[in-house]
Amino acid sequence: MPPENPNIGNPNTDNPKKALFTQFAVVAQALAHANRLELLEFLCQGERNVDALAALTGMSVANTSQHLQRLQRAGLIAARRDGHAVRYSVADPAIVTLLGALRAVAENNIAEVGALVAKYFDAKDSLEPVTQAELLQRSRQGLVTVLDVRPPEEFAAGHLPGAVNIPLKDLKHRLGELPETQEIVAYCRGPYCVLSFDAVETLRAEGFEARRLEDGLPEWKLAGYPVEV
Repeated sequence: MPPENPNIGNPNTDNPKKALFTQFAVVAQALAHANRLELLEFLCQGERNVDALAALTGMSVANTSQHLQRLQRAGLIAARRDGHAVRYSVADPAIVTLLGALRAVAENNIAEVGALVAKYFDAKDSLEPVTQAELLQRSRQGLVTVLDVRPPEEFAAGHLPGAVNIPLKDLKHRLGELPETQEIVAYCRGPYCVLSFDAVETLRAEGFEARRLEDGLPEWKLAGYPVEV
């Protein structure tokens, strides 16, 4: 009986599925570095140049540039020239979904990931975070104050409707700008962004009722919720 697929076992015959898997592997290999995953997280917040990304990640400009080139070759980020500088951004909103899927698989199947999340994140805030739908409804009803604790340049690139921007480093000195009688919901870059965890911890220590959003701005945008620029 002849084989079901005549291409099997014949290295000289083109195999479109294998060709596709080869290209998928290019994307997977580009993702297979902690520094590049961190760069993608920052780029999900908005456009940045290599100098800004190097400062945020603590890498050298040369090293940052190499990682960005690898991500660009894999089709994960796009680049545009702005005068003498080059500005980078994610190539597709689906990259937020890709990073979320990677996070979920790791959390569900790697014990070390679960232990790290429990130690560094769950220990900071054991309360159930606010869902996107709940926050949208309550903010429209005027029941909460939405607090964006990211840097001003990220806030300017896009933020939740009506959000107040107070970067975490300034929070203790600007508590007077927040209402004491209304719940505050803080958010930042994503599920693992410690800025919102630390903000909630600071606010509760000062007597505020505070919780955090379950995700960050990229996930909010991906879900189709409104964003102000």
